[in-house]
Amino acid sequence: MYDRLLLPTDMSLGVDQATDHAIDAAQRYDAALHVLYVVDSDAYSSYPGDEYVHEFEGLESALEQAGQDAIDGIVARADDAGVETKAVIRHGVPHEEILAYVDDADIELTIMGSKQRSGEYRSLLGSVAERVVTMADGPVTVVKTPVEED
Repeated sequence: MYDRLLLPTDMSLGVDQATDHAIDAAQRYDAALHVLYVVDSDAYSSYPGDEYVHEFEGLESALEQAGQDAIDGIVARADDAGVETKAVIRHGVPHEEILAYVDDADIELTIMGSKQRSGEYRSLLGSVAERVVTMADGPVTVVKTPVEED
């Protein structure tokens, strides 16, 4: 039914359950699992910088390394389960890059983690998963993880 699945990761709590779901689906459908991390350009373009570091080099590099570490962990779990993977890092606005990658790689199912939060929280900050679900042309599965709010 599906040959190419996508699991975007942002290293949040909501991704662990989505990872389990994505690996299970990849096994079930004998599909390749693409694992994507988007280095959020808004995060480092708003950084005021440091006189000893050229422009965004330090923060951008740290975000990219954190993303690579997150991808490596997921790929290791998928490899242990016998799932073929493709690891990708992109730079930009997360929901835009996820949607672009879906088109570029001809992804057939996107599986996203999302933290289950109150409506007030979501209305203030929004959600990458919500944007992807709303704007995607193909199927998107959202795996929710409850988060205790302080």
